[in-house]
Amino acid sequence: MKTLTTPDAVAAETTARATTPRGQAESAIGHWTHQFLPPILLGLLIIGLWYFVSYVILDEQRRFLLRPPHEVWLVGFANWKNFSEILGGLWSSTEVAIIGLGLAITIGISLATLMSQSKLIEQAVFPYAVTLQAIPILAIVPLIGFWFGFGVSARVIVCIIIALFPIIVNTLFGLLSAPRGLHDLLTLQRVDRLTRLRKLMFPAALPAIFAGLRISAGLSVIGAIVGDFFFGRGDPGIGQLLQRYANRLMGEQLLAAIIMSSLLGVAVFQLFGWIQEKAIGKWHEDRDAKF
Repeated sequence: MKTLTTPDAVAAETTARATTPRGQAESAIGHWTHQFLPPILLGLLIIGLWYFVSYVILDEQRRFLLRPPHEVWLVGFANWKNFSEILGGLWSSTEVAIIGLGLAITIGISLATLMSQSKLIEQAVFPYAVTLQAIPILAIVPLIGFWFGFGVSARVIVCIIIALFPIIVNTLFGLLSAPRGLHDLLTLQRVDRLTRLRKLMFPAALPAIFAGLRISAGLSVIGAIVGDFFFGRGDPGIGQLLQRYANRLMGEQLLAAIIMSSLLGVAVFQLFGWIQEKAIGKWHEDRDAKF
């Protein structure tokens, strides 16, 4: 006679299987497959298309436009002289990005906090923040060079300009998103403005703040590279190397430098995602959301 199982019995059986060593191993394999297999397959597809373009679409005379992956690996990565040069430029740009991002975080969170406390300050500052975001960075590069020189300071200024707006917008949105009922409760308790900001508004704003930080982290890397293109004094950054490789038609080194720049942006983005998980992942209801 066939035994009927209830949903509760099925759930209990599933839980019991998951707690066994074999079930835990299967769960870990399933999690790894779900998280890493899709990007790996897409990466293999991209490499296949890369080979197709290099060897089928481009003839031998034009193959310098897109070197095949194995040549990029041999010249750009396996050759320590070339790779060490790329690493040196990447580290120089990383230092600029870190300084610019740190200053952008300080300025952005401070401005957003002031704007959340005064509607007049918000109305005064927000249009200029939007204007700063809307100005093409190339249009003000000459002014930045005239005012701040053509060294590291100018590159940091470019990072700040590019990375500032997402921090302001996301922090302000988060600070203003605290539930109105909790505000009313604190008002009844006659809580002062600073305590309200510290106990209610900032905890409620943390997910939005980290969303802005992750966006600005990637933008700071772009700002460091863009600034390096135009302000080449001091230690050569990855932007100067990209420009040099492009001018000399050094396709393998150029693609290797582009790949390393992209990996830097991804690493910074993931770093702030990890910090977010450690800071709010255990208690916030939206901890599984992807920003």
